[in-house]
Amino acid sequence: MTVEKNKAEWMITKYGKAINRVPERSEIFLTDSEIELPPIAIPSEFDYMEQLGFPGEYPYTRGVQPSMYRSRFWTMRQYAGYASAEESNRRYRYLLDQGQTGLSVAFDLPTQIGYDADDPIAAGEVGKVGVSISSLQDMEMLFDQIPLDKVSTSMTINAPASILLAMYIAIAKKRGIAESSLRGTIQNDILKEYIARGTYIFPPQPSMRLITDIFQYCTGHVPHWNTISISGYHIREAGSSAVQEVAFTLADAIAYVDAAIKVGLQVDEFATQLSFFFNAHNNFFEEIAKFRAARRLWARIMKERFGAKDEKSCMLRFHTQTAGSTLTAQQPENNVIRVTLQALAAVLGGTQSLHTNSMDEALWLPTEKSVRVALRTQQIIAHESGVADSVDPIAGSYLVEQLTDEIESSALAYIQNIDEMGGALAAIDQGYIQNEIQKSAYQYQKNVEKKKKIIVGVNEFQLDEKQDLDRLNIDPSIEEAQIEKLRKYKSERNSAIVAEKLKVLESTAKTDENLMPILINCVENGITLGEITGVLKGIWGEYQPPSFH
Repeated sequence: MTVEKNKAEWMITKYGKAINRVPERSEIFLTDSEIELPPIAIPSEFDYMEQLGFPGEYPYTRGVQPSMYRSRFWTMRQYAGYASAEESNRRYRYLLDQGQTGLSVAFDLPTQIGYDADDPIAAGEVGKVGVSISSLQDMEMLFDQIPLDKVSTSMTINAPASILLAMYIAIAKKRGIAESSLRGTIQNDILKEYIARGTYIFPPQPSMRLITDIFQYCTGHVPHWNTISISGYHIREAGSSAVQEVAFTLADAIAYVDAAIKVGLQVDEFATQLSFFFNAHNNFFEEIAKFRAARRLWARIMKERFGAKDEKSCMLRFHTQTAGSTLTAQQPENNVIRVTLQALAAVLGGTQSLHTNSMDEALWLPTEKSVRVALRTQQIIAHESGVADSVDPIAGSYLVEQLTDEIESSALAYIQNIDEMGGALAAIDQGYIQNEIQKSAYQYQKNVEKKKKIIVGVNEFQLDEKQDLDRLNIDPSIEEAQIEKLRKYKSERNSAIVAEKLKVLESTAKTDENLMPILINCVENGITLGEITGVLKGIWGEYQPPSFH
């Protein structure tokens, strides 16, 4: 049998059915010279292709969907949130009007660590690095005129993720929208907070309890919701290497799966609702290979370690954000090029969702214009570059395949080391993961200072320039207005019902009962974020990071 006939038969038997599972954006994809692109290119080295496999097939090295972006583009999200719910709502509706296909919510620091806007500890931080959300009223305003049953919403919230999810569900119920129709993601990844980011509230054990409560509740009530976004993004922002980003993220994921199984969930009950969140840096081919290696390694972990039977349980579905730490205040226009390269790497690596940073984020919160340019970057890649017209255009590159193998092997070695320590929680408690990231960050900075690593405009090709970019100005009276609004909200509640519901929350938190229905009931009855976390801190205490010497 000839190679050509072999290839043709293989296409039909191995790929023919798969490629037709999902309607494509177009019947025929052509280059600008009107050369037809096949769904997938098959090289003459047929044995090699057989070994590499197809997109949409285990171990998903080449993507989790058989037709990838030929059927549908990735979700285009722009992470946004600042000042008040009203201000942020205006930005969301602007972005949706500009063609964004999913929302991504940034919360201010008090919200992220469980404080209401009127708490003295929140002074000076309300609405500064995200939107201030203290009550269900704030949450309703944040999503005013936004159809929750039609728009996918991602919320970057961790320690109080269960409370913000409860508010989102409560809004849907109030609007007559079934919670089973809601689509979106909560980050809900507390382990990386202990490792790299610091917006924790409770100690690890009760924090893990909240996470598994969310897994259990959403399995039965919100089946299309991603219950966690296990994040390598912040690990990378803290200074890790690409290999460490994969290794430590998957080690955390293993800890979450273990915790869910320990509370009685079967792996295939909850694993299909796990999602991931990765960074995209400047080293183009390493980043592409990183995404492929992470996908393959996770598939093998789920199948071989946890015995997952559902193919969707083995799929590593991920959101990508371009690297904030690579943005420079010097010559900020150069950041457009950096973000374009990073976004292209994410797309060629097979991301399901993407945020592109704005050029001015190293200086201040992005303006409407800079956000629009960032979104247009994604749209140009999708509609003009042609990279979305082939299912996996980068596969078979000797460089990419070698890098994929080496990243997978190196990440697996880290995971095995963490396993020997007793898992991610033990490794965090011993300071191992934190120290590895610190060593990587230190070495990178040394390389920059010695000019072994060139950062254009920073340690080479500098200019003496004055910034003339537009700046987003936040009204300083926002904080005062938020506090006054919250005080009015609290004064209009039924105080007897508030006291009763807080007692129910306190007593339930001392049991093993799932807290999600209680949290939903609390926010529906006017109880605020800070009041809920205050009760839980009274029972569980607050996390105090260990000192390492």
